[in-house]
Amino acid sequence: MNILRTFPVISQLEEVARNIPGWSPVDQLYTLYAMVLMTSGTDGDILELGSWCGRSSAAMGLAARLCGNTQLSCVDLFPEKDDSHQNEDGSYSMTMTIEGTVVRAYHDQTVWKEPFERDMAPLYSKHRGILEIFKEKMSQYGLDDVVSPYKGTLAAFVKTVQPKNKFRLAFIDGDHGYEAVCGDIKLTDSVLVPGGWICFDDAFTSYEGVNGAVKDLIIANPGYELGQQMTRKLFVARVGDDQFFDRPIYPLIRRERVVEADPAAR
Repeated sequence: MNILRTFPVISQLEEVARNIPGWSPVDQLYTLYAMVLMTSGTDGDILELGSWCGRSSAAMGLAARLCGNTQLSCVDLFPEKDDSHQNEDGSYSMTMTIEGTVVRAYHDQTVWKEPFERDMAPLYSKHRGILEIFKEKMSQYGLDDVVSPYKGTLAAFVKTVQPKNKFRLAFIDGDHGYEAVCGDIKLTDSVLVPGGWICFDDAFTSYEGVNGAVKDLIIANPGYELGQQMTRKLFVARVGDDQFFDRPIYPLIRRERVVEADPAAR
């Protein structure tokens, strides 16, 4: 018997959290792992937007490997050292060129100064870029044949998806600005199979852009069901059989929001 099948999953994920830089706590990793297994009876692969060094990628990749015949596509800008710049308020944003296209990220919801300088900047002291770290970590867990990184935007990635290659589960952890999250939801919806699940990091914490987009495009959308906050910052919902984004009955409504700040978020 494979030793991994008798070694507690929670212990595996605790080791992943210790070994791979990132912000996903163990309870969130466990939930994502369980959702990959839970959806194994549904056609389609797994999609992740915002992989960073691969902490959540490893968790879902381990579950995908256990499922068999399941691939995990990881879409990220995978920035290099010179792609980040500091703003006047001390926070950080990113600008890079990918295949001739200039991509700007974290300009609406910027990256706070403290986590950038404490957790992100030091990574470049030993590596040229984040993709190098990501590939190294996936290899450590034997996931090279299960996990496929894609350096670029979700919009560019979706154009490469063939009609028969859709996804049963998507985990969204990209740019946290409202308009960016709304765009990611619409793009993700276009490649989710009926009955597929969409998951959001940093939902209903101090990130108003994420909170508002989930409220407006998921909770208020009759095309989604079973919406539930699973952990402190992970929200999930299942897409129904009908698609609503192209119908006039689906308006974008901006509402006043009161969001209690969560100092532990991110």
